[in-house]
Amino acid sequence: MAISSSQAVKEHVLAVSRDFVSQPRLTYKTVSGVNGPLVILDEVKFPKYNEIVQLRLADGTLRSGQVLEVSGSKAVVQVFEGTSGIDAKNTICEFTGDILRTPVSEDMLGRVFNGSGKPIDKGPPILAEDYLDIQGQPINPWSRIYPEEMIQTGISAIDVMNSIARGQKIPIFSAAGLPHNEIAAQICRQAGLVKSPGKSVLDDHEDNFAIVFAAMGVNMETARFFKQDFEENGSMENVCLFLNLANDPTIERIITPRLALTAAEFLAYQCEKHVLVILTDMSSYAEALREVSAAREEVPGRRGFPGYMYTDLATIYERAGRVEGRNGSITQIPILTMPNDDITHPIPDLTGYITEGQIYVDRQLHNRQIYPPINVLPSLSRLMKSAIGEGMTRKDHSDVSNQLYACYAIGKDVQAMKAVVGEEALTPDDLLYLEFLTKFEKNFISQGTYENRTVFESLDIGWQLLRIFPKEMLKRIPASTLAEFYPRDSRHTTTK
Repeated sequence: MAISSSQAVKEHVLAVSRDFVSQPRLTYKTVSGVNGPLVILDEVKFPKYNEIVQLRLADGTLRSGQVLEVSGSKAVVQVFEGTSGIDAKNTICEFTGDILRTPVSEDMLGRVFNGSGKPIDKGPPILAEDYLDIQGQPINPWSRIYPEEMIQTGISAIDVMNSIARGQKIPIFSAAGLPHNEIAAQICRQAGLVKSPGKSVLDDHEDNFAIVFAAMGVNMETARFFKQDFEENGSMENVCLFLNLANDPTIERIITPRLALTAAEFLAYQCEKHVLVILTDMSSYAEALREVSAAREEVPGRRGFPGYMYTDLATIYERAGRVEGRNGSITQIPILTMPNDDITHPIPDLTGYITEGQIYVDRQLHNRQIYPPINVLPSLSRLMKSAIGEGMTRKDHSDVSNQLYACYAIGKDVQAMKAVVGEEALTPDDLLYLEFLTKFEKNFISQGTYENRTVFESLDIGWQLLRIFPKEMLKRIPASTLAEFYPRDSRHTTTK
């Protein structure tokens, strides 16, 4: 394209006089001390809270950290890769003047990253579509949409009695040695919207579903289990993995879930995908938080955990949900192992306050070879009421769930009483509850690792169990529902 001589002169003048300004960066060699995962710097000019610091060690290795505390000209820096090998004389610290941002792109799906967000799958670096702050943006409560679409997991104990809605945050409370990883993998494999005749789902498309998996402090076996499971069922190209293993720096665990959730928010709100975020193990995260708190010599709370742990956990769990004007959603399933099987421990205790229910994995059921060993009595889903019923699952869903709960709870009481007074002293009604208890655990809770039951099949199994009792004993179900579903010839596999 030809340009006029006057325009050429103008372009030449601009090119000659163009000012290439590079931002000056401040470097310091003023490390005054190292305390656990923290480095203390003196004589720092204008350090900013949360600013990223690059540390160059004597041997040339680069590490990154974040300013945790500023006091006059002193700055406390938390080093993500750990502080081993850092010496006060030869470590050069460079203040970047920016907060921690992570590159995000739709190409992150199918990739494996370490706990700091660097690719570890021998693939090329991510070509970033955007650089986002890992702390995320708070969602205006007014623009949140109430989760109302039920996710069918194919697991009866969850679908019928603790239904999960799309956009919910619901943790799995487990303990060491229990199959929480298998349950999470089964949910990933089988999760989808309830498919019922006569109801079309606009966004029930496989391309629309993505999984973001963040592992904190897990062993290699757990990481390999999930990676292999995703590869075997062909969903690896829709999975983004962040792995901080047990031999990786503890302090890195603090940013791993935030990196994962930043990627999930981009996929959900920019690419309009329905993202399932699995965070395991939140107990390792809380212990990393305790380590930093102890190094900063803060006043400890219960069991040595910091007093702000509730707030800190909320900054992770609250990054779930649906937003007005966007088709995507983020459903969170954090997994935490309760120390000593103690549900009153600060980690599960505070998690239960923030999240919308919990799925409780029980050791006694596991010892009796029942899989999945989900104890429905302490389990809860606070958003279940709005995700089930006519038009979504089936009109008898709520009543069946309530009646199963009641019968199971009474059955447990009868079982405890039987241990004291013996079976001979039990009434005929008590014996019915005992029979129900055994069959409920054997036929309803127990199912195969690859058994995918629809919610309608699960409800029908529930009715088969309730038929153990005469109609008069089913007091939680209205007479009209009983008349329709109780007769043995009623096989309702369609919505009513």
